[in-house]
Amino acid sequence: MAFLCSSLPSSCSIAIFNESNTDGSRSCLSNPSWRFRFRPVAASHICAPAIDKSTFVISETVSEDELWAAACLRVRTFNELNPSSYNIQDHRRYLAEREFEALKERISGKREGFTRVSCINATLPLSQLSNSSEDLCSSCKFSDGIEDRVVVGSLDLNQCRWLPDEIAGTKPEGIGVDFARAYLSNVCVAKELHRNGVGYKLIDKSKRVAGEWGITDMYVHVTVDNEAAKRLYMKSGFEKESAEPAWQARYLNRPQRLLLWLALSTSSIMSIKHLCWLSPLASIKSHP
Repeated sequence: MAFLCSSLPSSCSIAIFNESNTDGSRSCLSNPSWRFRFRPVAASHICAPAIDKSTFVISETVSEDELWAAACLRVRTFNELNPSSYNIQDHRRYLAEREFEALKERISGKREGFTRVSCINATLPLSQLSNSSEDLCSSCKFSDGIEDRVVVGSLDLNQCRWLPDEIAGTKPEGIGVDFARAYLSNVCVAKELHRNGVGYKLIDKSKRVAGEWGITDMYVHVTVDNEAAKRLYMKSGFEKESAEPAWQARYLNRPQRLLLWLALSTSSIMSIKHLCWLSPLASIKSHP
């Protein structure tokens, strides 16, 4: 997965499922005390809590509070800061604020090169997780107006021709490519919720949203050695289209990536001419 904002370099943007950085920035953090470590791809050592799966909600973000919780989940998932580092909580909040502001900019349509962006989250009631992880519950909690919920998975659906610093897809060709092609990015699932099918739920929802947008071809980038991610995407219908040139990976100082492609069923696609879209963040209160 990849970070959307410019807070992490490509070489440090470590995610469970997807490696695309939609911001394109690669500037490293200057403070050497902030130590980043690769998260393990597999989660077999983690005991998944007993979850009532009927309480999952997979939906597009409709409030800034939920968007903030998603930004915090990404900071928590994509890097692991040394707990003994000075002022670590302040630095985590700084990273979350940068991701939050960058995500708001893309969703509101202010980021050049992106036709449309949606943040899709998987959430659970706080009561389902109260005994699982105090850190997850405190950092990724929000209120939907009815109850407190926790963002446990997240991804971005980006309607665009290409993502910054990434190999571009080739389908479809010709006129309309800016409207018919989309990329997934920042796909992440809280480690406490591995093996609960959250990744599959997020991808399934993204397919349905993409179909409503008129998308015909969906792409995702994944590092060549991320076997867990490749299994997830292949089982979801993706197939390999191309591989990043080795020289480009070396130049960008990151693991080599694969580009996976999925053709969306034409029966699930609504004509974009009949859609009236309003940014989901256009009429909500600002995050405090």
